[in-house]
Amino acid sequence: MPAIETFDVAYENFTLKGDFHPGTGTSGTSACHALILHGAGGSSRATASRSGLRPALQARGVASTSFDCIGHGETGGLLQYSSLSSRTRQAEAVIAARNVPEPLVIFGSSMGAYNAIKLTQTHKVGALILIVPGVYEPAAYDVPFGPQFSEIIRRDRSWADSDAWAILSEFTGNLLIIAAEHDAVIPLEIPEQLLLSARKARSRQLRVVAGADHQHLFPLLSQERPDEFDELMGLIVECAQGSSPQP
Repeated sequence: MPAIETFDVAYENFTLKGDFHPGTGTSGTSACHALILHGAGGSSRATASRSGLRPALQARGVASTSFDCIGHGETGGLLQYSSLSSRTRQAEAVIAARNVPEPLVIFGSSMGAYNAIKLTQTHKVGALILIVPGVYEPAAYDVPFGPQFSEIIRRDRSWADSDAWAILSEFTGNLLIIAAEHDAVIPLEIPEQLLLSARKARSRQLRVVAGADHQHLFPLLSQERPDEFDELMGLIVECAQGSSPQP
């Protein structure tokens, strides 16, 4: 495999730690370059590598850039210094500093899926791959992570008031949503409504992975069901490489 390049990006009083995985057979450039946004909790940019996703992308010629949000991985810091809106701005800082090419191809997992959706408001995005996607109501967007944020998002069906539906209704790129059959965190209604909302998308598809849960979707397939993993990677690469500049 080509060498992985690590990088630092300054953001406010922090240094965002990230890395770039070139596609196999490339010399730092690729016909397809994806930005990967990790989720909350114990997630970091390493999650997509441990799950087998980034190595599989690299083997299929898809380059990827990812970074650890504040409060995660090598970036570190306290989560209280971050928020949903800060995570979006952190992604924008990495896009600018690393010259990630537009139209963007963005992978967003769990909380990162909401940031991916929000980025379509400010950037040209040719493809969205949303993995066990979480969405949030606008009242939570600027609230620092902590008790007040948790109180807002734990309100029963708070996600139903999300602006994600309206944002995706204007999206004109390719959309692939990957959900887990036994997801105890994200109700299936969320990926289903995201799919229905994206009525202007060039293409849209929802894949529900049987037997999978929120935390172990890709590890389950890559380790136990390699044929299904390969088929899903084919859908992912098709979505990513099928993106083209938007009008």
